[in-house]
Order: sequence, then C-alpha cells, then structure tokens
Amino acid sequence: MVKHTVRAMLSNQTSTQFTKFLLSNPPPAFLYEFVNKAYCHHTTFNIIPCKIIALSLYIWTKCTISLPAQMLKTDLSIYNNYPYNPGGNALKRILWYYFNAVFFKTSIIPSSAFKVFCLKLFGARIGKHVTIKPCVNIKYPWNLRIGDETWVGENVWIDSLVLIDIGANVCLSQGAILLTGSHNYKRKSFDLITKGIILEDGVWICAGAMVNPGITAASHAVLTSGSIATNNLDAYGIYQGNPAIKIRTREIS
Repeated sequence: MVKHTVRAMLSNQTSTQFTKFLLSNPPPAFLYEFVNKAYCHHTTFNIIPCKIIALSLYIWTKCTISLPAQMLKTDLSIYNNYPYNPGGNALKRILWYYFNAVFFKTSIIPSSAFKVFCLKLFGARIGKHVTIKPCVNIKYPWNLRIGDETWVGENVWIDSLVLIDIGANVCLSQGAILLTGSHNYKRKSFDLITKGIILEDGVWICAGAMVNPGITAASHAVLTSGSIATNNLDAYGIYQGNPAIKIRTREIS
C-alpha cells in the first residue's frame, strides 16, 4: 500500500529511495502547494523537504485519489463480431444489399404492396394490410416480423441484426430507429452486442424516436418524438426524454 510505504519513508528511508518512489507515484501538484503553505513553518514538518513531500503523498492517499497506471485504448484492428451470425447465407445478404438499395429503400417505387412483397421474398413475416412508406431501410428482412395493420413511416431505420418482433396496429413514424446492435466499450476489441426488440400491439414510436437493443414496449405504449428508450416501456405508458421516462398514462376513447 502507498500509505504504508510513505510511513516507512518518513521514519527510515533515504531521500534517494523516496525520490525514486515519488517519481513512480506522483501526487497532484496542488498538494505540494497546500502542504508547503500549511506546514512549512511548523517545527514538526520543517525538518527536511523530503518529509513535506511525503506528507503530501500521504494526504493524497487519504483523499482516495487514484489514477490507473495506464489507460488502454480501443483497437478496431482486432474487432471480431464472432459468434454473431446474421442469418441467411452470404449470397442472400449480398442480393438483399443491392435489392434494398435499388428497389426497396428508394422513393422511386412508392408502392407499399411492392415493398411488402420484397420483404416476404427475403424471408420477413408480414401480416395483412401493412403499410410501408418510401425510404425505409431494413438491415436483414429475415429477422423481421410485423403484425396486421401496422404502419412504417418514411426514413424509418430497422436495424434487424437479430429478431425484431412488431405487433399489430403499431405505428413507426418518420425517422424512427429500432437498434438491435451496440458495442462493448469496455473491451479493447469493441465487441459487438446484439439484443432483440419487441413492440407489442398498438405501440406508437413517434417521429425521430429511438428504441435501444433489448427493449420491450408493452401494449399501446408511446415513445414521444425524439425520445430514446433505454428501458422497457409499460403498457399504455407515454414516455418522453433521453433517457425516456413515463410522463402519463395513455387513455383511448
């Protein structure tokens, strides 16, 4: 322990040994100034400068100030998303990438029926009378389930790295984002983290709102415009803010 080392140096260690220790365990500079101003004229501490420095180091440890010896850095060159598997084979993923860019995500073909056909063609499970507006972007259709009578607005981003389960009569307004992927910022390799999303019947994700990985929005919950869901949403709750908190209960007449 640093404190015991300092005590030993105050009693019987040489200045040379202490200097070496101090160089490897430097206290903040302001503590030198504090100790000098407070104790330099006191007879107990006016013996040798070494003991004044030792005292400042002792105060430093008593104040529980600690810094890591070396801060590691993110190294994206060692990133590896194993064991994540997006589903589908490589050919299917390539075909969807270009089909999505040319035919689905574009506003040139605005037909909702055509977009639903495309999603089903690539493995999505889509209910009856689903409306999909232009410029919707979907990562992997085979990881998507949508119930009857659901609306998906312009510029919605459905990041279906893993399963996203959307119920019936759900509304995703313009620019809403459903995220199933994140990264472990505590790991040097910035590992991929994936968690699915469940939106139960009657949920409304308003314009520009974001649902984070692993969230379940219970029946008829509302996430207001621009809000970010970081925790599950209760049934009929109206949530607002970042992070979103419940502000009132939804009443339907």
